[in-house]
Amino acid sequence: MISDTNIFELNNVQPDVNPMNSLPLVIAVTGHRDLKQSELGPIKEKVATWLENLRERFPERRLRVMSSLAEGSDQLVAEIALRLGIELIVPLPMAKPAYIQDFEDPEAVEKFECLLQRSTESFVLLSSTHNALSQNSSLDWSDKDRQYARLGVFLAAHCHILLALWDGKNSDRPGGTGHVVQFHHDDELPGYADHSVSTNKMLVDDESDLIYHIVCSRDRPNGAPHSSLKLLDSFWFTKDELNPRSHDLPTQHENIFRRSGEFSRDASRFADQIEGHKQPLLDSDWPHALAEGIADIDQLYCAADWLALRYQKATLSALRSIHVLAFIMGFMFILYSDLSPLLLYLALFIVAFVFASIVQRVSHRNGWHRKYRDYRALAEGLRVQFYWAAAGIVSPHVSKFPHDSFLQLQDPEIGWIRNVMRVAGTRVSAAPQTDDTNLDATIERWIGSDTNGQLGYFAKKTRDVLRRKRITERLGKASLLSGVAVVFVFLIARDALPVEVRALLMIAMGTLLLIYAIRHSYSSSIAEKELLRQFEFMLRVFRDSHRRIESASTAQEKRQILLALGGSALDEQAGWILTHRERSIDSAELMEIGS
Repeated sequence: MISDTNIFELNNVQPDVNPMNSLPLVIAVTGHRDLKQSELGPIKEKVATWLENLRERFPERRLRVMSSLAEGSDQLVAEIALRLGIELIVPLPMAKPAYIQDFEDPEAVEKFECLLQRSTESFVLLSSTHNALSQNSSLDWSDKDRQYARLGVFLAAHCHILLALWDGKNSDRPGGTGHVVQFHHDDELPGYADHSVSTNKMLVDDESDLIYHIVCSRDRPNGAPHSSLKLLDSFWFTKDELNPRSHDLPTQHENIFRRSGEFSRDASRFADQIEGHKQPLLDSDWPHALAEGIADIDQLYCAADWLALRYQKATLSALRSIHVLAFIMGFMFILYSDLSPLLLYLALFIVAFVFASIVQRVSHRNGWHRKYRDYRALAEGLRVQFYWAAAGIVSPHVSKFPHDSFLQLQDPEIGWIRNVMRVAGTRVSAAPQTDDTNLDATIERWIGSDTNGQLGYFAKKTRDVLRRKRITERLGKASLLSGVAVVFVFLIARDALPVEVRALLMIAMGTLLLIYAIRHSYSSSIAEKELLRQFEFMLRVFRDSHRRIESASTAQEKRQILLALGGSALDEQAGWILTHRERSIDSAELMEIGS
């Protein structure tokens, strides 16, 4: 039970703040300041029960409540979070002295100071450097109004769940609860981020629309909830056309939380190996200090990159084992049909098939291929996010952030990748780098030259894949020529050849054709042709970026090039992940390869 114990009498339960690789599940709070006193008890019970259920449902995630500690709803949820030992993060829309001027109750100011002191972290959102208002807006917004709107956008854009203590009515103030809910669902906040700057998020069902709505009243005239809602009812609220309000967590979001929880579990499981063998983007050679929060992106990048390499090795090992066993299956069949019909050959065929099936099942059950694909896409998304932050690149619209650019129109199943990116970029989004001190260092590390950076990486990878492709092509030609040669020999001297020689020629021809078939199947399994096209495309993109930056005369030009480069990299990564999704081998394919 949640009692009405005074905030100053809270026990000393402190949040269990694990390392960053224990991925937080972020709940942002929006709600009314003027809650009715008679409803506070039931609301507190609902919030506490809901938070406890989340913690039990997703034990591999640590809960994080993000609240600006305004009067009413914000302080109520923050107080409960601290009682439950949940991490509290406090983003402030403006400096504290200016913020508390808007508090009407002196006791609320004291409670604010106490909660702020007990928070895990607090920070002030950097003021917008450009006019975010619509040119057609008739609203006369003050600087404070804009910062409250920015706070609402920030909370909605950097949480996994928006907890709304809301009467269900449209908002009548900038950054009010109704506005924040509207932005979270439609990527639109009237007068601040309207249709002219909305992304395609407003056109698709993505993973960022999840709200938990507790229906409440307001302590004012006409403060009852919207007529369509029941007082103190609570439910999940999404953009789902058929079932927007549900008492059960929507399946799409359940799957996303499970996948991001799986990443968190893997990162925690291999934390020591990651720490010992990581390849950070944030090395000690950066000439100037980077923006606070960039280290969070780098830490998650290191985990995703190491895990991607681990599961890539596991996937390739499984594929190679399967294809070797498929070769054995085919070779045993050739010996049985062309050399001698011994049951031993059929027995070895079955044994090879069984082992290949076991490898395939182990790989599939442990999700090696899926994890390799997803973790690599996450690492590359975090790479772009890191270098954009280091170069001081921000969206031209204050309501847009790097995770909005990635995999936006792709399968919702992989929306968990954006789910991780929105956590990684929280601190950077609050106060992005605004100077040019690390711009050239970013260009050097990200683009590089023909021997380093991503330019050097794609040049080397293009050469490697092209070499493997040529080997496959030569093997195909060799098997074709050998087949033609054997047929020619049969046509010219079939009757003169001993039976044993004819059998050996058939075995040789069949073996060469089998080797080529296995090699071609392996190339298809790893999407070698598609990979070559991707590497060649990215090599051209990085070379073109390098050439353009060399001739750029201003820092702003260089940033525009890096912005376009990152967009191209994210788009190409989205294509890569879709290309590789169906590349695993099932048992039916094993029989086809082997025969």
